[in-house]
Amino acid sequence: MLSFNFQPVDQNRQTRILATLGPATDSVEAIGKLLDAGANIFRLNMSHARHDWAKTTTAHIREAAAQRGRVPAVLMDLQGPAIRTGDLPEPLELKQGDRFDFSVDATVQGDRVVGVNYPNFLNDIEVGAIILIDNGLIRMKVLNKTELVAECEVDIGGTMGSRRHINLPGTKVSLPALTEKDRRDAALGLELGVDYLALSFVREAADVEELQALIQAGDHPTMVVAKIEDQHAVKRIRRIIKAADAIMVARGDLGVECPYEELPIIQRHIVHECLTVGKPVVVATHMLESMINEPHPTRAEVTDVANAVFEQADAIMLSGETSVGQFPTMCVEVMDRIARRMEQERGARFHREAKLTDQRQRLAKSAVRMADDLAADAIVMFTVSGRMARETAWMRPRHAKILALCADPRVAGALALHRGVTPVIIENFCPDFPVLDAIATLKEHGHLQAGQTVVVSSSTKAVEEIANSVQIHEVS
Repeated sequence: MLSFNFQPVDQNRQTRILATLGPATDSVEAIGKLLDAGANIFRLNMSHARHDWAKTTTAHIREAAAQRGRVPAVLMDLQGPAIRTGDLPEPLELKQGDRFDFSVDATVQGDRVVGVNYPNFLNDIEVGAIILIDNGLIRMKVLNKTELVAECEVDIGGTMGSRRHINLPGTKVSLPALTEKDRRDAALGLELGVDYLALSFVREAADVEELQALIQAGDHPTMVVAKIEDQHAVKRIRRIIKAADAIMVARGDLGVECPYEELPIIQRHIVHECLTVGKPVVVATHMLESMINEPHPTRAEVTDVANAVFEQADAIMLSGETSVGQFPTMCVEVMDRIARRMEQERGARFHREAKLTDQRQRLAKSAVRMADDLAADAIVMFTVSGRMARETAWMRPRHAKILALCADPRVAGALALHRGVTPVIIENFCPDFPVLDAIATLKEHGHLQAGQTVVVSSSTKAVEEIANSVQIHEVS
């Protein structure tokens, strides 16, 4: 028999759960609890993380996973270019109608003026532009520009603190795709062997390609997640989807940059576009926000999570809920419960419009159609690069889980993001694909049970050529 590195049965939940780690969850014990509750991917948010913390936490993820025979993905989220206000001697109370200035001299601070960290700030904005501070809590309008400052009027007041994030909805900024900090963080991610690097504030495909070029210059193959966070990215979404390995609908900044009534439409449009061409997609931000401090979700949050599952996104993400919240494990359990129930419904099935371009994709579709017709419990496959498993996940099996058997731990980790895929590492990979041995060993370790129907998608050597096949087996 083949030798496997096994993990417990996933109980057939298809939607993957991505949990952000932080002070509340960075220990081996806490990460283990998240894995036991159903987390599949772990996020390191480099907007707040130091390099020593990232190194230690990555080691903790791998230790907790090894204890359970699990293969979670690790996603490092780069901060990206951000416009922020400078320091203030003390917080300012701004009221509607107040005048306030922004200076391109980052050191400026005063009663009605503050510097910004972006030298081209005045070149990018126009008179009449809207400036949002601290995720839209404060709103201003540009009345006039001089050589040094933007003169504004407060539309919506609030407390202005130091180093607050600035959004410029509808304004195309000339910030670089990768800051020097991002490059240092990405180098660390490659050194640590993370499975995904998430690029913040992607505006066009070239931004993704710049990060991919940095990755290709090294020795560690890592996939790129493009975070969609502003109107310019939405307008170029098809080209960005084509360039990236995965997409994240990052609804925090996206909800500030775009009219809020458009946000559900944008989310559904992006998920639809991803499932048309077979790119994995994550729906993120504010999914169970109230559970940072409360033990139960609001009914609106339950509906929001359920909607992302209904749209058949590959993964749903927790941010502050698991990084700094009081109930991190419970948040994963709540997501797991909602996802299991929604997956009993038929779903949006956007993948039915899939644009298939080769025979391997058609083989994946045939395997999924057979599994759906037979109400099979699992689709089993051997995969070297992960491609066959990704394309099978793209076809969205109705009930069957996808057991992807592979030799490379890096391939296995990357597959953990894909809907319905349970990666299983084969320690002694064999080109002859002993299917019956694989099924027997999967049964022995709890992935399959006697009497279950399994569809096997495999490649076998036929004379001098490799032949692809789809087989049906009943677990004995």
